[in-house]
Amino acid sequence: MSIISAPTLLVDGRLREGGAVVFSDGVITEVLDTAPAPSDDHLVLPHGTLTAGMIDVQINGSYGVDFVSALPDEWATVAQRLATTGVTAFQPTFTTAPINSLVAGLERAGNAMNARQSTPAARNIGVHLEGPFLSPQHPGVHDPRWMLTPTPENVHALYEGPAGRHVAMVTLAPELPGALDAIRRLVSLGIKVSVGHTDATGAEVRAAVDAGAVMVTHLFNAQRGLGHREPGVPGIGLSDTRLTLGLVADLRHVAAPICQVIFAAAGDRVCVVTDAVASAGMPPGVYELGGQQVRVAANDVLARRLDGTIAGSSLSLDLAVRNLIGIGIEPVRVLKSVTSVPADVLGRSDLGRLTAGAYADLVWWDEDFRPARTWVGGRQVENAAMSAAS
Repeated sequence: MSIISAPTLLVDGRLREGGAVVFSDGVITEVLDTAPAPSDDHLVLPHGTLTAGMIDVQINGSYGVDFVSALPDEWATVAQRLATTGVTAFQPTFTTAPINSLVAGLERAGNAMNARQSTPAARNIGVHLEGPFLSPQHPGVHDPRWMLTPTPENVHALYEGPAGRHVAMVTLAPELPGALDAIRRLVSLGIKVSVGHTDATGAEVRAAVDAGAVMVTHLFNAQRGLGHREPGVPGIGLSDTRLTLGLVADLRHVAAPICQVIFAAAGDRVCVVTDAVASAGMPPGVYELGGQQVRVAANDVLARRLDGTIAGSSLSLDLAVRNLIGIGIEPVRVLKSVTSVPADVLGRSDLGRLTAGAYADLVWWDEDFRPARTWVGGRQVENAAMSAAS
């Protein structure tokens, strides 16, 4: 049994002064209102905030690695390095590609999920397929040549073969022929459906939610915009409380004032994501995203295809937290948006919260909201920068 106490803890959706987390065999057994007496198995954090580990539900790659083509050792390296930033669980995200390429990528992702790691690393909790059932009217960086309609045959080929069990979330355009039936089928398979890269009207988005969709992918980006008569995707996202809103909080995909509007309208439903690509954590240069080249310029967080199209971000999730707090969003709402909100939309009661029965995935934030130390399953992540910060 181990105990970690801190001056502030995020518990039950609020920042609470004082308390401690007790865990054993990698799982939280108790959350205490007050810190117990010092002992050999009790770590007392002298300052800052203790929260559950962060969850990134949309991340295409990082540290020079593009997930769809990643090799086994690359999966392990990225998972270990993500943990040093406070991310303890992630959904590797694949962009649109031919079905056979996606299936091969799913098989590699499954092997990575099942591989045992000797050191603590972020949990790979299943692939987010962002495509291929998207609208060519809002392709973003996705190649329209490989976009498909969600026919029963295409759905079966991707999700009902052996590789399909590694899919946790799908982004699709609900206005496509057969999309509502596909949503219902995906939901029956236990896969979460998000609306994105879509020209859907407000009515079509509502129909998708009625069919089982639970999220909007990167709100305001690559979708029919907000109108005062036709609400589009953002209008339904902001008003329909059944939807969780994915937000790329690099302050470039969505400007700071609009981030403030989103939190004011739907703060407890915002799921902050990075939409990171292989350039994240790397120097400026040219990297790969789903077989395409993307460039990151010096002093820029945006990744762009060589023709200038935005192709994701070099954002880290801890930087997203500081970005949002820096523009005036309440820290408790920001911290929930990277812990309990993504856990809830995924239906994972074992992640994203300090509560008995959840994994002992923990982040100690310093007073500037930088991760000072991370634990995955109760095991401390080793990182020189973290040790210096603590």
